[in-house]
Amino acid sequence: MTDIVELDTLVPDFNSDPHPHYAALRARGPVHRVRLSDGQEVWLIVGHDEARAALVDPRLRKDWSAHPQWQPAAGAGQLLANMLQSDPPRHTRLRRLVSRAFTPGAVDALRPAVQQITDGLIDTMLAKAAQDGRADLVESLAYPLPMTVICELLGVPDLDRERFRHWSNAFVTANGPSGRDGGNGAEAELARYMAQLVEAKRRSPGPDLFSTLVRTTDEDGDRLSGEELVGMAFLLLVAGHETTVGLIANGVLALLRHPDQLAALRADFGLLDNAVEEMLRYDGPVETSTWRYAGEPVEIGGTVLPAGDTVVVGLSSAARDAARFETADRFDITRDTRGHLAFGHGIHYCLGAPLARLEGRIAVRTLLERCPDLALDADPGTLAWRPGILMRGPVRLPVRVR
Repeated sequence: MTDIVELDTLVPDFNSDPHPHYAALRARGPVHRVRLSDGQEVWLIVGHDEARAALVDPRLRKDWSAHPQWQPAAGAGQLLANMLQSDPPRHTRLRRLVSRAFTPGAVDALRPAVQQITDGLIDTMLAKAAQDGRADLVESLAYPLPMTVICELLGVPDLDRERFRHWSNAFVTANGPSGRDGGNGAEAELARYMAQLVEAKRRSPGPDLFSTLVRTTDEDGDRLSGEELVGMAFLLLVAGHETTVGLIANGVLALLRHPDQLAALRADFGLLDNAVEEMLRYDGPVETSTWRYAGEPVEIGGTVLPAGDTVVVGLSSAARDAARFETADRFDITRDTRGHLAFGHGIHYCLGAPLARLEGRIAVRTLLERCPDLALDADPGTLAWRPGILMRGPVRLPVRVR
């Protein structure tokens, strides 16, 4: 018999600060059966070594269309045709076709545009805060920066960006893999929009990255199908946007709650790259991995996960495992952060990680340079956090600025 951990009994405390709860689970073992707030039961991996092993185990599948009990939501099948929700050999092919758009050179070429967007957003924030010196950093910077960048990459009109925000929030707050039956309706709406976007780019391509993907072929003449382009656009929207929102908001919050680390960074921006890595480790934007299922019985950490069962990897828990990181609950921008799993591990390592890091570095440095008196404007214990166990970040981040 396996004890079932009722996560529902830990809410809202679990959402606001899950780390003590993860620590308690790690003390009992690296793998646990948990029941989510909607009644679903999944296996949750909380130990660092076990999490790292699970992320590269080919027996833990990502292609839910192959699951015997999978029932996709009406009209959402196209969204599943992406790298994140596929296994080799399809995953290998998709990543090969898409990766050329995310080379280090291609990402670095976006630096001037990201800086310009960041400067404009902070200009607007400071203008609005001219009278009372108050701002919401999520609404002013952490959300609009990555959303603007992703929409520029996709070549979507400004008027559609609020719809994108609605769709993206719907996906990341739901329990379970995207596109499943019983979803909230956002799946079919987004799939229709993305299919229309693909056709528009075929008829009239622009300078955006998505137009490039529509036209991309490899040396063998292979190219992304219409369904795969819809899936890629979906992945860019959700994964490329949501992770950076949390990176900026969680990272700035960690700095404001640790004045010594904030002062050290202000004194030496040579620490910036490592500071961003520590932000990702200490309180990363992705709390758990997207869902996998056991294609066959799999033993992890002494526990056998039966075939067909759902498996979730606790990335935030792994990041605070003292067996891997000394004084893991301490925020230290000078520590050795190697081994953190904030962007995953193995073949599904986030292809957009360099872009998220670029946006995070530019946003944090520009904010600190432009706002020398930046301070938290709320008791940290009163902050509301996003629901669910997939993405982690405050709903609002009230700050004082000058």
